[in-house]
Amino acid sequence: MLKQKLALAVAATLTLAGVAHAQSARDYISIVGSSTVYPFTTTVAEQFGKANANFKTPKVESTGTGGGFKLFCGGVGVQHPDVSNASRAIKKSEIESCAKNGVTDIVEINIGFDGIVVASSKKTEPMPLTIKDLWLALAKEVPEPGTGKLVANPFKTWQDVNPELPAKKIEVLGPPPTSGTRDAFVELVMDHGCKEFATIKELEKTDEKKAKAVCQTVREDGVFIEAGENDNLIVQKLVANPNALGVFGFSFLEENLDKIQGETINGVTPNFENIADGKYPVSRPLFIYVKKAHVGVIPGIKEFIAEFTSEKAVGDEGYLNKKGLIPLPDAKRKQVAADAKDLKTMTP
Repeated sequence: MLKQKLALAVAATLTLAGVAHAQSARDYISIVGSSTVYPFTTTVAEQFGKANANFKTPKVESTGTGGGFKLFCGGVGVQHPDVSNASRAIKKSEIESCAKNGVTDIVEINIGFDGIVVASSKKTEPMPLTIKDLWLALAKEVPEPGTGKLVANPFKTWQDVNPELPAKKIEVLGPPPTSGTRDAFVELVMDHGCKEFATIKELEKTDEKKAKAVCQTVREDGVFIEAGENDNLIVQKLVANPNALGVFGFSFLEENLDKIQGETINGVTPNFENIADGKYPVSRPLFIYVKKAHVGVIPGIKEFIAEFTSEKAVGDEGYLNKKGLIPLPDAKRKQVAADAKDLKTMTP
């Protein structure tokens, strides 16, 4: 009997030691996800590190929104990230993937808004575009002029798309399918641009699935060039190639106004005021997602959330405002901060 008690005591001690080791195996917050949200989260992480001597500065990696959710949903434990940045809301399929791996309590925090810009080098003349122009230039299949029949995209220059645009080769640098910016661009530009055509409207009535594919599928003949998750790389390529356009988040335009310019979309300039009041047609909410199971295990998560949702960070005069983040309206911002403080989880 004594031997059995001793064995149980030893086992319990080893178990507790294992838990303690697991908990101490990482003493910093691990953050992955969106390249668009990355500069905002990095700034908050730096501020957090300076203001909290008891906690280490969080480690932030830019993996793209989709790649971030894949890592975030991998499981619970110190080997998995605590927070995922996202330039779109988490998808139902991603929530299901999380749940399969035991990640069931997720805190969604809307940190503000961003615009998706189509930009060019300041060395070239600005080119006023519409959502219709962008879809015609980038869709894999388009209605044939005159017949309306769907054909492989024949357009080589912007003037082919719209006679009022210059006879300049269509060349667009943009993010890959794993990027939240790509998802948002498809939703806000491609899905809307295609609806301007009677052919697509008729197709929706008979084959909604095919219509969706026609709207969303980007051409693969070298006109749209996937430039990776690093938006700064797209900026560099625009500077090197004045004939190209680039697709990325508004904050990267703000940071590089000495080198690049944002094209007007549907007659609206991409600037802070136009995105904040909803005039600019290509804007989206930005998020961070927190794994509630890691709160209290990884040191500093609650304090980091408090910093991220504070007025000094995301308020009208907050330091993220200066980085290009568009603040939420006052009432919404206060509600988000209160829900984040309470670690309110998403409802299934």
